[in-house]
Amino acid sequence: MTWLAAIWAAFKAVAAPLRKLIIAVIGGTVVLIGIALIVLPGPAFIVIPIGLAILATEFAWAQRAVARARAMVARARGRQPESVAK
Repeated sequence: MTWLAAIWAAFKAVAAPLRKLIIAVIGGTVVLIGIALIVLPGPAFIVIPIGLAILATEFAWAQRAVARARAMVARARGRQPESVAK
């Protein structure tokens, strides 16, 4: 896994605006593919959260969406949800 660590370190060295753009393109593409999988055969309920998790690495709105989704899953399972940042 040292090659992965090297790639991650190089990615973190990229300027913040460029890094945000790269994350937005990759995460947005994954979310759009997940939305397409709602009507196409495929695991949309897995792909969309993965895209949101990618976006959550750089964007606060995506972090809030992931936190809300985790709270909804916890409530559906009958557990006490973690506090959701608003």
